[in-house]
Amino acid sequence: MIDRLAPPSQRRAYGSGGINRVTSPWRANIVPYASILIGSLIPFWVMTDVMPLAPPIGFIIFLSWRLMRPGLFPLWIGVPLGAFDDLFSGQPFGSAILLWSVTMIGIELVETRFPWRGFWQDWFTAGLVILIYIFASMLTSGATITPHMLIATIPQLLLALLVYPLFARIVAWLDRFRLSRSRRIG
Repeated sequence: MIDRLAPPSQRRAYGSGGINRVTSPWRANIVPYASILIGSLIPFWVMTDVMPLAPPIGFIIFLSWRLMRPGLFPLWIGVPLGAFDDLFSGQPFGSAILLWSVTMIGIELVETRFPWRGFWQDWFTAGLVILIYIFASMLTSGATITPHMLIATIPQLLLALLVYPLFARIVAWLDRFRLSRSRRIG
């Protein structure tokens, strides 16, 4: 009789047995860092011969996490994550450490000025930061900057700007996965 009064669609509107569950602290703490580290490894497998085409995926994921969850990372986290990115990006060691740390400090300053943002402002901020990051990476690499080199980076810049919403969506899915309930209490 109870089954007829409360069909399964009404009984399980918010999931099956979700009241007695809590988020896993391991998953809540590891998913953001692991996604950034995996993102830093992806351009390692996409090598190009003539010009860089793969955008800095680890940096884009790092930026997506920072813009989506402002208080998630401490301010100093740019140092270890940038060091890992330096190991696999081919840049001189210390360039990503410096640029990721400056990015964290810069976004923190912008966020104190504009605490409420929408997606378009985040995309604009991320696009501006990505452009500055790619040009600053070119400068810190020690290469001589020529007009031909600037023209060769245009596809990488455009691809980086256009894939930010995709990575923001992936980070949103990872955040939902990170905070989903998985463990029973008691």
